[in-house]
Amino acid sequence: MSVIVVRKKVTRKWEKLPGRNTFCCDGRVMMARQKGIFYLTLFLILGTCTLFFAFECRYLAVQLSPAIPVFAAMLFLFSMATLLRTSFSDPGVIPRALPDEAAFIEMEIEATNGTVPQGQRPPPRIKNFQINNQIVKLKYCYTCKIFRPPRASHCSICDNCVERFDHHCPWVGNCVGKRNYRYFYLFILSLSLLTIYVFAFNIVYVALKSLKIGFLETLKETPGTVLEVLICFFTLWSVVGLTGFHTFLVALNQTTNEDIKGSWTGKNRVQNPYSHGNIVKNCCEVLCGPLPPSVLDRRGILPLEESGSRPPSTQETSSSLLPQSPALTEHLSTNKMPEDTSTPAKMPPPEPPEPPQEVAEADK
Repeated sequence: MSVIVVRKKVTRKWEKLPGRNTFCCDGRVMMARQKGIFYLTLFLILGTCTLFFAFECRYLAVQLSPAIPVFAAMLFLFSMATLLRTSFSDPGVIPRALPDEAAFIEMEIEATNGTVPQGQRPPPRIKNFQINNQIVKLKYCYTCKIFRPPRASHCSICDNCVERFDHHCPWVGNCVGKRNYRYFYLFILSLSLLTIYVFAFNIVYVALKSLKIGFLETLKETPGTVLEVLICFFTLWSVVGLTGFHTFLVALNQTTNEDIKGSWTGKNRVQNPYSHGNIVKNCCEVLCGPLPPSVLDRRGILPLEESGSRPPSTQETSSSLLPQSPALTEHLSTNKMPEDTSTPAKMPPPEPPEPPQEVAEADK
């Protein structure tokens, strides 16, 4: 006897998440939809390092030291690992408010601000929050229907509110926020070292070859080396400059978004409430602090009603129309109909039918 097992399709939460993101590997990989420049980043790193390992490393390992390709491989692997970790992870996306939560927040705002006359501009939706004896404003996001936490901002490209939002980086194909900023910083730092390393040893390779066959002959025989030098030269300044800028931000415990807006260096000269006043403490908090878990629960399973796997029955539809307040739920649960446990009464036996009138007269 064969048994047929029917498996129902499971709908994960990442399939229904709002925002402009793409997911792979059943929700484990999260990126922005615009990934063209990210592929360009991979092509430049992989192409340059492939040429370097294929041509220059073998010659330099024999002529100078075998440690040269080993150290280059370590920098390459570390750069790729931090790049993929930055690109494929959740930067700290804040979930949007549910319809009931959004309605409650709207009622709370209306109760606080009162009714606004028609034609008059409503007051800004802001809450004051105190951090280190300093007032910080929490702004309301009209897209996510929430009051954003401190240092959070809404990314217009990914259409999500990101905690401790730094910036959206198209080179890594993702937002840079609280959960992946340290990996982004380690990526640009290691990439700067790798670029300087490859550029310097390409110059050494050309110099050693020029001593034997001449400079012009070396350039003719090694077009790959010329291409590597050009790529490293033009990317060196931007990558090293970006690393220096973010090192400055890490030392101050500041984000790119705050620096561009002038949050702590404006006319009011408001001090940064998140800075510890010590470079070492700021670096330890940003780069070595505990990494918060993702609050999206991307791989969680949606209920059947939310995923649309089956239509709701009449009983479920009627019950969903009722207000599901706690008082009503408790009232319905405590006021149940009593069960009839008594035995049914026995019916009396039927009486015999009366004989017809004609038959009765004939008997007489």
